Amino acid sequence: MNDKNEQGMQVDVALVRALAEMLDDTNLTEIEVEDGDRKIRVARKAAPLAAPSQPVYMPQPPATAAAPVAAPAAATPAPEPVTPASTANAVKSPMVGTAYLAANPEAANFVSVGAQVKAGDTLLIVEAMKVMNPILAPSAGTVKAVLVESGQPVEFDQPLVIVE
Repeated sequence: MNDKNEQGMQVDVALVRALAEMLDDTNLTEIEVEDGDRKIRVARKAAPLAAPSQPVYMPQPPATAAAPVAAPAAATPAPEPVTPASTANAVKSPMVGTAYLAANPEAANFVSVGAQVKAGDTLLIVEAMKVMNPILAPSAGTVKAVLVESGQPVEFDQPLVIVE
């Protein structure tokens, strides 16, 4: 079923409804499709998220008490606390999608806190519309923090990794 607006553009209402349903199914806030010179964008305001009690990259403590475990002698450096000022230069998501820290579930993560990276190294992948988009290090440096978990939905311009 097609409707015409004042400018004479054909609007495929069924397509708009299907895109709106896709937003609901994927918890995205925006989706855009292009067909030749015709472009359709469906968006909604994101629901405000409650601030987590701990940064998202920190594992939650187990619900049951466990015996204390001694830290290994050569432990990886502890991540620095993340503040809004420290994320000002973070590598940010160029799109809405799902972040993956490794190429597949069995593979090692592309980077971890303390890792040295070169400009152009893959930091993680953001999957959007079934396309895997590598997120590259803009410059050489040390990974100071990984701000997302594998499989976590991410928004446009969301800080992902801090490389200094």
